[in-house]
Amino acid sequence: MPAPTAHATMARMQRPLLEFRDVARAFGGRTVLSGVSFRLDRGESLSMVGRSGSGKSTLLHLAAGIDLPTRGEVVLDGTPLSPLSDRNRSLLRRRCVGLVFQFFHLLPHLSVADNVCLPGWVAGDPPRATRERARELLAQVALSDRAGDPAGKLSGGEMQRVALCRALLRRPPLVLADEPTGNLDEAAGRQVMDLLRQLTRDADAGLLFVTHSREQAALAGTVLRLRDGRLEAVA
Repeated sequence: MPAPTAHATMARMQRPLLEFRDVARAFGGRTVLSGVSFRLDRGESLSMVGRSGSGKSTLLHLAAGIDLPTRGEVVLDGTPLSPLSDRNRSLLRRRCVGLVFQFFHLLPHLSVADNVCLPGWVAGDPPRATRERARELLAQVALSDRAGDPAGKLSGGEMQRVALCRALLRRPPLVLADEPTGNLDEAAGRQVMDLLRQLTRDADAGLLFVTHSREQAALAGTVLRLRDGRLEAVA
């Protein structure tokens, strides 16, 4: 395959990493999102706040291609998601997106290092490089000494730090986090948010996270509020 031209590289750098174009999502007769439009570029961070049931998790599922809009289009790294098959959306998500969840979703019987390595194994990445990347990330979150321990023996804050490493293992350009501190106490939550911002900033990745906390939301470069299915800027 020929190397990308300077023009192609520049175009890639200029296009949005993630773009919502007049997106709506309805379930049965209930509209959850309506007229949602925004863009997120590489190196930027964006937070979304809103009450429970306001559509925050639905928006993240659309951003990851787990769900599709009823109207409008979601574009991930230059690729519209709606025309893609389930398989191709999954492959694009595997390449472009790192996911962080409120409840960690670690496999408790596997070691910390193995939990971090899982996305690389699923994708068929070289085992040695995957292990080295996992060690590098665990060192960054001060968990090198727990690499061989079963994940189920960790505290909540430690589990979420492992989840951050897992999400960043394959160097995705976009990280999506759904209430990443919602299951943690204040001190652990603050540490996880600091690490999440630092790790994505170091990787020049885009970060989109949803939260109930206005204090944590304010850490992002842009803060948006979901109200009645629509987005509004927060001053």
